[in-house]
Amino acid sequence: MSQPSNNTQAAYDDNNLFAKMLNGDIPCHKVYEDDKTLAFMDIMPQAEGHVLVIPKQKAIDLGDLEPEYAAAVLMTSKKVMLAQRQVFAREGIIQMQLNGAQAGQTVFHYHVHLIPTNIHELGRHAATEADHAKLAATAKQLAVVINV
Repeated sequence: MSQPSNNTQAAYDDNNLFAKMLNGDIPCHKVYEDDKTLAFMDIMPQAEGHVLVIPKQKAIDLGDLEPEYAAAVLMTSKKVMLAQRQVFAREGIIQMQLNGAQAGQTVFHYHVHLIPTNIHELGRHAATEADHAKLAATAKQLAVVINV
């Protein structure tokens, strides 16, 4: 089936922040990694413990994702969410995924947000950079729980 002619989505940018993390060009506070995914702390969190899960596939949004990578992102998200519940002693985890600039996507590499907070307490997206020492400590706590 051919693509609609009004498709306005740009081509994947190999210089986006998440591609640079996957290439090892910039650091991240890693929570979990396997052959298809990477989970790390959001440096501009909407709440304490905000984690992003990305595929190791060049994909801008859900429509670009190959099924095996979509499944891997879901399984990694599940591991992270279970760890967040334990570390933060809470049931509620906001699971959010934004497709395209009009929906609020700011890094154009597919990613899932896992945010241990109440929807009514959710902070503004990409508003304030977090303390990196605290992010590193939280990443370590979550990683320990995932790897038990």
